[in-house]
Amino acid sequence: MEKYNIKLDNSTKKYLQIYNYIKNLIIEKELKEHEKLPPIRRLSQTIGVNNTTIVKVYELLENEGYVYKTIGSGTFVSRLKSNKEDPNTEFKNEDIIHFDSGNPSTEMFPIEDFKNAVNMAISKEDKAIFEYDEGLGCDELREKIVEYLKTTKVKTTKDNIQIISGAQQGIDIVCKGLINYSDVVFLEEPTYNGAIQVFKSRGAKIISIPMLDDGIDIGILKLKLEKIKPKLIYTMPNFQNPTGISYSTYKKKKLIELAEKYDFYILEDDFISDFSFESNDNRPLKSYDDKNRVIYIKSFSKIFMPGLRIGIVEIPNELLKKILWAKYSSDISTPGLIQKSMYYYMEFFNWNDYIKVVEKIYTEKYILAKKLIKERLSDRLKVRKANGGINFFLELPRGYSSKDFTDFMLSKGVALLPGTYFFDNLVDDRFFRINIAKASIQDLEKGISIISDNLDEFLENYKNQLNLKSNKLFY
Repeated sequence: MEKYNIKLDNSTKKYLQIYNYIKNLIIEKELKEHEKLPPIRRLSQTIGVNNTTIVKVYELLENEGYVYKTIGSGTFVSRLKSNKEDPNTEFKNEDIIHFDSGNPSTEMFPIEDFKNAVNMAISKEDKAIFEYDEGLGCDELREKIVEYLKTTKVKTTKDNIQIISGAQQGIDIVCKGLINYSDVVFLEEPTYNGAIQVFKSRGAKIISIPMLDDGIDIGILKLKLEKIKPKLIYTMPNFQNPTGISYSTYKKKKLIELAEKYDFYILEDDFISDFSFESNDNRPLKSYDDKNRVIYIKSFSKIFMPGLRIGIVEIPNELLKKILWAKYSSDISTPGLIQKSMYYYMEFFNWNDYIKVVEKIYTEKYILAKKLIKERLSDRLKVRKANGGINFFLELPRGYSSKDFTDFMLSKGVALLPGTYFFDNLVDDRFFRINIAKASIQDLEKGISIISDNLDEFLENYKNQLNLKSNKLFY
């Protein structure tokens, strides 16, 4: 661990200093190709930062192509490719169509209006905007979010809302506040990998419950609950990542009923239930919570500018102190400039009109992608039934590896995410995800056509050539 003895200073944010340090180790080949990076907890202890900081560092390194994750094994150094003069250029291929990224297209961002909101915040708040806010967050912003949540049928007060630096931090602080070593956590299967990694980092025992077309398998969930008592169940009830599945109203209500009966909490991760798409019920699970069992995370990263890293966690009264402490121990507070700027934007720059524009863009892309996938791919691949959102989950025939498939399609100019990313334990790796958030209408048409036009070649040449390391993730 000697090579990771990083001396941090106050020149910039800690995670950026650590990111640049490790990136330089990779570029200078002090970390070799496929060398394993330290586990999150061990590295955080060595450097003297919290786990969330290292999670953010590894995510940034992964997004930039310097590392890859192997589910269940850890994080490893990627192979640097051809351009010896500038190692950074290999990760900037403008010809690749990205169906792997969950970030929205930058064309949606209201840059000019937000610049004005930032200027208003600095002008009106002056020096106070750069002080620590050691409480739940900016009062005015929490009040605006309470107003906005009413439009989704979620009733709360500003005193139950904690401002957070994105959904990933929300999962982390809830986990830090509630989960102890060997506590049981139930997860949907498949589900968001970031949540899997956070629960594992706390030493939780993970039990996966399969997803059906109308939500989690209630029958299997009940069988598990008869034998095992979870502390928490993590769920995305609307337009789930990666499947796009939404819970039926019955299952939303039933899950709350079971939480009360078996005495556990539900951690709801809501990233895009703001829009209805083709769903008959896109209400958050929290809107049905008459038992005070739902801890509700609302992320704005898929509907606003993800780089702002802002969201909220709505907390039942009895858990407020624990989660507030966990947030404080993570980073004291979300930056005041970000909070105040978000408030001024929501207050003075037609937030509701902006949301309608984003809904129109996403809905058009979803409808087109669904049509293209049905017409071009569904005769050869299984497609999970979805009724909205930004993700489509597809399945190759038996005898094929999704890692082989995603590598093959990347060579044809389309980046996809293998299904291994979304399972705690996966025996048969045949799944992959198409994410439409970043792609333009033209990219959707072109990218799905490329997949379709090259699919037969893959099916003919790659059967039963399973890659035993198919859970490596390259970007």
